[in-house]
Amino acid sequence: MPIRIASRKMFLAGNWVNRERSIEVRDPQDNSLIDTVPAASKEDMLHCIEEAKEGAKLAASMPVHERMAVIQKAADYIEKNKETYAMTIAREGSKTIREAAKEVNRCLETLRISAEEARRIAGETIPFDQSPGSEKRVGYYLRVPIGIIGAITPFNDPINLVAHKVGPAIAAGNAIIVKPATVTPLSALLLAEAFDKAGLPPKILSVITGYGSEIGDVLVTHPAVRMISFTGGLEAGEEISRKAGLKKLSMELGANSPVIVLEDADLDEAVQVTVSGAFWAAGQNCLGVQRIYIQESIREKFQRKFVERTRQYSIGDKQSLVTDMGPLITEKEAIRVQQIVNEAIEKGSKLLTGGERRGAFYLPTVLTDVPDDCIIAKEEIFGPVVLLYGVKNLAEGIEKANDNDYGLQAGIFTNDIKKAHEAIAKVEAGGIMINDSSDYRIDAMPFGGVKNSGLGREGIKFAIQEMTELKVVCYKLS
Repeated sequence: MPIRIASRKMFLAGNWVNRERSIEVRDPQDNSLIDTVPAASKEDMLHCIEEAKEGAKLAASMPVHERMAVIQKAADYIEKNKETYAMTIAREGSKTIREAAKEVNRCLETLRISAEEARRIAGETIPFDQSPGSEKRVGYYLRVPIGIIGAITPFNDPINLVAHKVGPAIAAGNAIIVKPATVTPLSALLLAEAFDKAGLPPKILSVITGYGSEIGDVLVTHPAVRMISFTGGLEAGEEISRKAGLKKLSMELGANSPVIVLEDADLDEAVQVTVSGAFWAAGQNCLGVQRIYIQESIREKFQRKFVERTRQYSIGDKQSLVTDMGPLITEKEAIRVQQIVNEAIEKGSKLLTGGERRGAFYLPTVLTDVPDDCIIAKEEIFGPVVLLYGVKNLAEGIEKANDNDYGLQAGIFTNDIKKAHEAIAKVEAGGIMINDSSDYRIDAMPFGGVKNSGLGREGIKFAIQEMTELKVVCYKLS
């Protein structure tokens, strides 16, 4: 079924526009052409930023109830067209239709929470008379919009991660310019369509399709853009931080997420949850389980069950309801994963299952005995590969889990509350899931990491805090 998104136009400051140059959007499953989108130029981005200056003023002047109504109407529009949205996500990206449907539902939740949080952007009174000589002063602080926000989003959650930037930005009274991933722009354009249909005033939102090398630097470096919200890889994040200049940065930069499984855990539950956490969206998930540390007394049993469950995974057509896992986003990415796995095997890692590429598909892969000097042991694989290790006890599990430059989320399986709290205190991560995999998240919680996993926090309430600034008001009474 062909997809047509606003006549293949991009959303520039409230207008749907086309360009002579275009970018092909292809289905990674069979490389078939889905659609084309405009390839924006540097001049397009500069024009967009100029328009956003007016958009920021419009957004800041919108009463809170109007912001709430627009966001709710956008969510209503998506809900009425859920099938189209899910099909688009599944076709242009890696997700199966079941995974795509879940992403649409999460997008709805993200937007509805954004509307609700708009009413909670509040300040506090300040007791100025705490300072001698200020007895006749009263006042407060309030939160004000930051202005223009630039958002750069990845391919793996092509609508919900966009919603996580657009929803809070509009709720807080900002203008926002979105540069979606080049390989998955259609879902972001569908989100823009929802806000357009909802009556969002022009110039507040733009979704500009194009190559990052041509328009990304303009967005990142322009002094009128007061904040960059980026989700992507560490190298790109470091480059943005060097170029951005004096502006706010919010970054989620990936992970190499660990899970610890202790001998008192519910083994079947731990296997089921970690297999899903490792291979959701073909492993292209910043929260995906990559390293599992299993107490030696149960290692053999856990390993056997884990491999059995992995081999039951159905790999194939993304549009089929029985498919568990689709392809990686491109064949190039599948080749990259293959090379990293092969390096690990050459250095002595043991392949328990998988390790086979078929075009853009890479079979769910389980490795053990992986040497520390392998790329896959330290870096984010962003593919369907998981590493199993044995550890003597919790202390060793925590030490191994922390021996990494990333710290987004982690998990531990145990029925011992003392051990759970020891892990809570000592595991270096932005979040730790007890009796769950690192992959668990709800859209309302604060989300972000430590070390190289990023800066700041997303999650609607917390993104709004990042996207606003404090203004102090003081009255001198006479």
